[in-house]
Amino acid sequence: MRAVVTGAAGFIGSHLSDQLIADGWHVTGVDSFTPYYDRVDKEANLAGLLDDPRFDFVEGDVGRLDLEALFADRPVVFHLAAQPGVRASFGDGFGDYVRHNLTATQRLFEAALATGVPRVAWASSSSVYGDAEAYPCTEHLTPLAPRSPYGVTKRAGEDLARIYRSLGLSVTALRYFTVYGPRQRPDMAMRRLCEVAVNGGSFPLHGDGLQSRDFTYVDDAVQATIAAGIVSDAPPIVNVGGGREATMRDVIATVERLAGHRIVVDGLVDQRGDVRRTAADTGVARRELGWAPRVELEIGLQAELDWVAARSLRLVGAGVR
Repeated sequence: MRAVVTGAAGFIGSHLSDQLIADGWHVTGVDSFTPYYDRVDKEANLAGLLDDPRFDFVEGDVGRLDLEALFADRPVVFHLAAQPGVRASFGDGFGDYVRHNLTATQRLFEAALATGVPRVAWASSSSVYGDAEAYPCTEHLTPLAPRSPYGVTKRAGEDLARIYRSLGLSVTALRYFTVYGPRQRPDMAMRRLCEVAVNGGSFPLHGDGLQSRDFTYVDDAVQATIAAGIVSDAPPIVNVGGGREATMRDVIATVERLAGHRIVVDGLVDQRGDVRRTAADTGVARRELGWAPRVELEIGLQAELDWVAARSLRLVGAGVR
């Protein structure tokens, strides 16, 4: 089978590409290396793929590429390219979110429909729920009330997907809940916490630390994504959650235990756009994708901590720090 993975140099996209190659797929990865974080980190994510004969890489913007040519042989499309981040979506940066999360996604759906792509699985977000009235959040019962411009673009992307699904495109939105693990973006809390645990310094904690998240290990997110690309009749929207809620205080305590020492915490004010709680009802994914999360939070945190430690050693060896 052949797949196109947009955002292939990113956190989830690189893990997805790795797994597809391991499963015997031929993969074309696409990435534009937007400057949200360092290109060197994204290139490192691709290091294990570029020499594999079953992996081709196209550097380019989904909003500008000739997508119909890219989809000509009707691959399964995993669309993970996006402008990430809740906090940066406020203010003047919102235009980047519209361009990368809406305009590019509409172009991709249009090209996929025109070329007869058999399935598009794409990255939405739990941010579409905002602060829900009741938990866990259920795909077609929980009202959508995003609290950030980022969440608005993901909700609008789901509206686009519904339109193209009505025209005949088989498309599934994956509402990811706080994905973490090796290669996580450097702006994300668990990556920053692990870096403080390894390298010293202090961890900036916004709010009181009692805000909770449904944390999802990256390998579990990848397996759900692949399932959404291959099951015979995938649902239009699927929650992808780890099945274990934890507060930031819980996560800090766990990382302290794994690292064997205390972590200095700097208490900061709440950030606008942040929600108090996330929790996923994953019944649809379990029933219709045959998927369930497998990696416990402590095991996933150990894997991320080990990756951060190994990366830090490589940087020291290269004279970077």
